[in-house]
Amino acid sequence: MIDAVKAARDAASPQQKECQKLDWEDQLAHFRQMFDLPKGEIYLDGNSLGAMPVSAVPAMQEAMSEGWAKGLIRSWNARDWHMLPVTVGDRLAKLMGAKKGEVLAADSTSVNLYKVFCAAMNLRSDRRKVISERNNFPTDVHILQGAIANVFPKAELALAGDDDDSVLELLDTDTAVVCLSHVNYRTGRLRDMARLTSAAHEVGALVIWDLAHSLGALPVDLTGCDADFAVGCSYKYMNGGPGAPAWLFVATRHLGEVQNPLTGWQGHAVPFAFEIDFQPAGSIEKFRVGTPPVLSYLPLMESLSIFEQTDMQALRDKSLRLTGMFIELAEQRLVQHGLSVITPKEPAERGSQVALTHENGWPIMQALIEAGVIGDFRAPDILRFGFTPLYVGFEDVWAAVATLEAIMETGFWREDRFSERKLVT
Repeated sequence: MIDAVKAARDAASPQQKECQKLDWEDQLAHFRQMFDLPKGEIYLDGNSLGAMPVSAVPAMQEAMSEGWAKGLIRSWNARDWHMLPVTVGDRLAKLMGAKKGEVLAADSTSVNLYKVFCAAMNLRSDRRKVISERNNFPTDVHILQGAIANVFPKAELALAGDDDDSVLELLDTDTAVVCLSHVNYRTGRLRDMARLTSAAHEVGALVIWDLAHSLGALPVDLTGCDADFAVGCSYKYMNGGPGAPAWLFVATRHLGEVQNPLTGWQGHAVPFAFEIDFQPAGSIEKFRVGTPPVLSYLPLMESLSIFEQTDMQALRDKSLRLTGMFIELAEQRLVQHGLSVITPKEPAERGSQVALTHENGWPIMQALIEAGVIGDFRAPDILRFGFTPLYVGFEDVWAAVATLEAIMETGFWREDRFSERKLVT
């Protein structure tokens, strides 16, 4: 049956030819060759794990064979390994509209959220309300719940709905911190950062933005939006690889008074003085904790070199065309098979992913992956497709929809093996 699915996908059509023409005219098409993508597969899961830059392997090999094997401990100084959290953070800052010295690349998103949440709460210690969202990525809510239970027991967590107005309705003068995802990990809905930040500031609250599904996919202007704090990962659209360091942002105006709740030795003002009493650094480095995992920074640095050759608005323009085409084709060819589009159709209201729903979403996605189109699944019924404009083309969009349509028409997804659950979805 897989042959029938592939034959249906490969059948030429006027739509396919138009997509080929768009790829030929695409000013960003040359970036695709900078990523190591398997032939014969369409990768639409960069919103979960980005593709590997071709240059990542030689960069890792050189660092290990020269920096580690030969340089040994000298490389901490000779290669400036110790300062990677700051130097990589400054490069990331340019993609999110932040200033030099406001971004630190380190740890995981969850750990960084704990740091900035505790820091923000201590700046608003006279208030009790914390606002997040009901359909936020679970770790964000888990971190808030844990910190409230263990550190801020008088605080109360209120969860808003998916629309921005539901957040505004919860704001009041007792609100200490608002923690929101810029792009929803399930639906791809994009929140209005400027509007919500301004509204929170009007009642004296601070805002933390999770940019895990934004950075590298669309323009972000933390300074222009007057953001207070932000966190995010670098293994999705940023293509930093599994285990890549996450990052945190603290606006300059807060750096002097905020404190990192995790007082590790790397956050000390003079870490190599080895003083027994903690004295925090006076810069973003106060949010460092432990020794940086040097090798994990290298693929991210290679990806940053690619981003530095283009601009986010160009990537955003292509992203909207890709997602818009996928939505249009899905509504033409997939809805009759029980699939529904839940991502906003309005361009200004979506990120760079499109989500479909179907009650049999898991086996359908597994069949689609076997047929050579890689997306992912989120419980209970969501099929997600990420459109990374650096390496996804317009013909990829057409072929993905054609393959999914063939899977539904042939019933390929009904084979028992596709219902077997895996640990990672």
